[in-house]
Amino acid sequence: MLTSHLKRGVKAGVVAGLAFGLLLALVANPLVAFADELGHEGGDIDGGIAESGTGEHHETDGGHHHGADGGHHGGAGDGPHESVVSSTVTNGVSVLSGVLWGILLGGVVFGFAFYLLEPAIPGTEGTKSYLLAAAGFVTVSGAPWLVLPPRPPGVSQSLPTETRTLLYGGMMAVGALACLLSGYAYQRLRERRGRGAAVLAAALPFGLLAVPTAFAPANSVESALPPDLATGLVGMTVFGQALLWVLLAGAHARLSHHSVEDRPSDVASDRSDVSVTAD
Repeated sequence: MLTSHLKRGVKAGVVAGLAFGLLLALVANPLVAFADELGHEGGDIDGGIAESGTGEHHETDGGHHHGADGGHHGGAGDGPHESVVSSTVTNGVSVLSGVLWGILLGGVVFGFAFYLLEPAIPGTEGTKSYLLAAAGFVTVSGAPWLVLPPRPPGVSQSLPTETRTLLYGGMMAVGALACLLSGYAYQRLRERRGRGAAVLAAALPFGLLAVPTAFAPANSVESALPPDLATGLVGMTVFGQALLWVLLAGAHARLSHHSVEDRPSDVASDRSDVSVTAD
């Protein structure tokens, strides 16, 4: 049973991760390269620091490779060729990292976690996939972003990397706890008080996120990018992560639906085999 859940989760991760990787390669990479170019024109900028999952890891890589290309342009005449090769390699790495990130999320969240939590998740088979995706988004990205919002590449941040890593991990734990308490409250009150009261009770645990957010240290940032471009890059990060979870849920729901449809035929086949053996 666990094996079948893991297989469906990994398959959903491949589909969603491939789409996510293509988004990084075709849309995010050019934006990051353009932002890096503007940053170098305004002064030296650092590579983006990963805070929002694979999306920002990718942006850091994109900025780094582009900066390396910029250094080569001033040297030999084969700069354009090297730039094309570097861009191709970066895009390939982006697609591959997107697929691997999707497989990881699919296997852990929609494979192992879904296997454990499926009885407690309300709704139909498809609804369960989307509810789990929402919980995954809150845990992996949404809750940590309350303390450490996604940043464009090239910003300097006041908090050291170690502190930001601890804050990010702590907010992931609080986000997961809030999601679990939300599901528990809904299940406890749905039969006793009705769906409306259960939904209201399920929303209350997310108020826990306000406590660490209020006491977290401030993380001031400085960026040489124009505000509109910086906002666009942050929006791309948010959109990419949300799209990844929606695609994971959609692919998993479809695979689960096909799995349910296949069960009756498998049972009928087993019964026919038993009857033939008995004859």
